[in-house]
Amino acid sequence: MAPLQGTGPSIFGQAYWDKTMKTLSISTEQAERNWVIVDASDIAVGRLATRVAAILRGKNKPTYTPHADTGDFVVIVNAANVALTGKKWADKVYYHHTGYMGGIKSITAEKLHEKDPTAIVTKAVKGMLPRGPLGRKMFLKLKVYAGSDHPHAAQKPSELDLKSLT
Repeated sequence: MAPLQGTGPSIFGQAYWDKTMKTLSISTEQAERNWVIVDASDIAVGRLATRVAAILRGKNKPTYTPHADTGDFVVIVNAANVALTGKKWADKVYYHHTGYMGGIKSITAEKLHEKDPTAIVTKAVKGMLPRGPLGRKMFLKLKVYAGSDHPHAAQKPSELDLKSLT
C-alpha cells in the first residue's frame, strides 16, 4: 500500500514547516521566578487559595507548562485575619489520621485557628495543588505568615491586591 498523500513536508515544502507555530514547553530550569506578596486579611479562604495555587503552578504566565514547575514564589501575610463565610468557624472540621487503628482525629476551624493561624490557609492552598512530587515542589514556594512581618524583603516581592480582583 502506498504512503498517505498530503501529509508532511513533501507537499508543502520545508519553508512552510519552518513558519508554523510551535508549542512552547519550557523546563523548570528555564522558568523565570518572581516573588509575589499577598495580604490575606478579610479575604475568603477559598478565593485566596485558588488565586495563590494558580500563581504557584505558573498558570498566570504565558510560559505555563503542566509537567514543569514554572510558578512564582508567594508570600502570604496576615493569614490570621483570613475570613471564613457562614458558620464555617464552628462547623468546618479538619481530619487527619495518626496511622494507628482507630486513629482518626478531628479539629474545628476555630480551634485550628487558635492553635496555628497559618494552618487554614496552608491546608487550603495545598489541597488545590497537584498530588505527587511536582505538587510537593510547588508547595515549597509558599510562605505563610500570621502577621504582617516577613523575612523576604530582600527578594523585593511585588504586591498583588486580591481585594480588587474579588
